Amino acid sequence: MTAPTVSRILLTGFEPFDQDPINPSWEVARALDGEVIAGGAVHALQMPCVFGAAIQALDEALAELQPALVICLGFAGGRSEITPERVAINIDDARIPDNAGKQPVDEAVVANAPAAYFSTLPIKAMVRNMRDMGVPASVSNTAGTFVCNHIFYALMHRLSRRAAPGVRGGFIHTPVLPGQVASQPGMDLDLQIKGIREAIRTAMTVHQDLRENAGQLY
Repeated sequence: MTAPTVSRILLTGFEPFDQDPINPSWEVARALDGEVIAGGAVHALQMPCVFGAAIQALDEALAELQPALVICLGFAGGRSEITPERVAINIDDARIPDNAGKQPVDEAVVANAPAAYFSTLPIKAMVRNMRDMGVPASVSNTAGTFVCNHIFYALMHRLSRRAAPGVRGGFIHTPVLPGQVASQPGMDLDLQIKGIREAIRTAMTVHQDLRENAGQLY
């Protein structure tokens, strides 16, 4: 009997940056590396927190793995929930330098490309399912203008132009770990892993997102 085909899931997290010794997004990704979730095998990749180099690493992984699902993770200080991002915008505007000292201002991620792309993940269903499991989560409408948005936009631009349709992708921000940043909210690593595992399961099994309010006034 032929063994069932297992899809590949690319799950990325960033290396530490801005003098932080740890990046929760990579700790979550590597904890899930090798797991099979809803018929998909997770392949974790640590991304450089560097403009341009992150896109090169993404391109190499897409070519090698030919994944059915791509979820990029990053961490967002000040957030206490796991936040799937709704939209990526075509702008690099760095408040701080990246790990290579680059600090672009008002530069396009991809020249002569659309202003924005929406995630193709079922972000509202992901949030609902994570909450049902006791994991704080909400939809975010801004991925910032640093390397997180940079790789999110690059991913969606590439998926929009791929010859093979049906590959879904998007970006999720995770909180910092408790005690990582003084006076900032955090979430235990085990709870973050639980939430992202459920987000992946949802992305692999839910093909039509929920239609419910997840808007914000500001």
